[in-house]
Amino acid sequence: MKSSTRTKGLSKAASASVLASFMFLAACGSGGGSAASEQQDPDGKVTLNFITQSSALAPADPNDKLINKRLEEKTNVHINWKNFTNDVFVEKRNLAVASGDLPDAIFNADYSDYELLKLAKDGTIIPLNDLIEQNMPNFKKVLEEAPEYKSMITAPDGNIYAFPWIEELGNGKERIQAVDSMPWINVEWLKNLGLDMPTTTEELKQVLIAFKTQDPNGNGQADEIPLSFINKPGAEDLVFLFGSFGLGENPDHAVVSNDGKVVFTAAEEGYKAAVKFINELYKEKLIDIEAYTQDWSTYLAKGKDQKYGLYFSWDKANISGANDAYEVMPPLAGPDGEVNVTRTNALGLGRGKMVVTSANKNLETTAKWVDQLYDPVQSVQNNWGTYGDDTQQNIFEFDEAAGMLKHLPLEGTAPVELREKTSIGGPLAILDSYYGKYTTMPDDAKGRMDIVKNIMAPKMKAENVMPSVFHSIDELDRLTTIETDLFAYVLRMRTEWYQNGKIDAEWNDYLKELDRLGLQEWLKIKQGGYDRATGK
Repeated sequence: MKSSTRTKGLSKAASASVLASFMFLAACGSGGGSAASEQQDPDGKVTLNFITQSSALAPADPNDKLINKRLEEKTNVHINWKNFTNDVFVEKRNLAVASGDLPDAIFNADYSDYELLKLAKDGTIIPLNDLIEQNMPNFKKVLEEAPEYKSMITAPDGNIYAFPWIEELGNGKERIQAVDSMPWINVEWLKNLGLDMPTTTEELKQVLIAFKTQDPNGNGQADEIPLSFINKPGAEDLVFLFGSFGLGENPDHAVVSNDGKVVFTAAEEGYKAAVKFINELYKEKLIDIEAYTQDWSTYLAKGKDQKYGLYFSWDKANISGANDAYEVMPPLAGPDGEVNVTRTNALGLGRGKMVVTSANKNLETTAKWVDQLYDPVQSVQNNWGTYGDDTQQNIFEFDEAAGMLKHLPLEGTAPVELREKTSIGGPLAILDSYYGKYTTMPDDAKGRMDIVKNIMAPKMKAENVMPSVFHSIDELDRLTTIETDLFAYVLRMRTEWYQNGKIDAEWNDYLKELDRLGLQEWLKIKQGGYDRATGK
């Protein structure tokens, strides 16, 4: 289980290209609709034109996936897909919207809150409230069973502008997204060198030195990489270690104190201490020299060769394989005896998963087709993959009598790769109540849930997290502007300090620059959103 599970409240900055697209659209006028469907087949089959994205591992034509073939048979709706691979999707999506030649809908759109409100304001996408009320019994049932999602997907103006992706696994501190980046340590190397699992940051440093100097893989070559990570926010970052020095860090740079105060993590003294620790590891030459530049494929290649002593990932099966060579490293005590696991703010919620454009002339048919995606058994398949496929390894077997999908063994296949080949994503809902009723829990998710519950959650000091706030367009405009420069500056300085160790000398100037870039206004908006969402 990888990133799909940990989709964040998508309220991040719109890219410059997106903003350019909006400007171009405004200049050309909205609507158009020449790419939207108009005429239907004499046999009654409706054709809808969608833009979407998928992995390069998946079929180029989404209709080659068994899930979509079954959906077409069930609904008598043919989807004419314009599919782009993930790496170019945003650019292609934005160009299509900017041209005014709109499709009927954008599937797997992954729009941010800011983008949704801008597109709504421009008239490019339409409110969905009435379509949901009149044509979508499956989706309404989800919102009745879990009413908190209705408020989370409703914009400040009262409209719902996108169909969401919802995936629940656990609650509170035991939610599967409660920890993003997990540390995986090579226990075979520990065993070969007669070392114990480290329990403090200093013990970890000594273990990594041993990994570097004592040939733990026994091949007579100094080819071990004691510590590796990908130096940007995400599951492959090493910020799990920051929790040993105070409040810690997460991809949002935002935690909430137990008295409800929003804190910017990268301005805390504990953050400074953590960065200094990473510099100590750097000076000992324990960090992968490619950590600051490598992409996923490079990181993965070395992981598959089991070159790492310690690395970070959502699931070890996606990097070093589903074997016993690596185990999760429990949270470490810092120099002051501090043991803390920083909670992420992530929910299994993607607000902007699918939008319907103003060019769509088959709104009722579109809504009814989307509603099928919120059927519990259909949602499960859309999220993970299907059953009975003669051309692919199957994720499930289907117990028709029980109406239940049962996960099959992965047999060594990386879960993320198999799911990308067979699932379709898009709008869906999997609630906690579905497990044991409509589906079993994936083995890799169960393993992760056990780690979160038994190893991580007991060390989480924070009682609060940032809720998924749907800010106003004015607030989002300011957050977008501030975060573009603020977050980039934080990452740049962190990276420099890892390597040059000058954080003490430059810290005060750094804090002044954070304020100049808008930190105090950012905190005020975030605090306001937290207070509104929690009723304070």
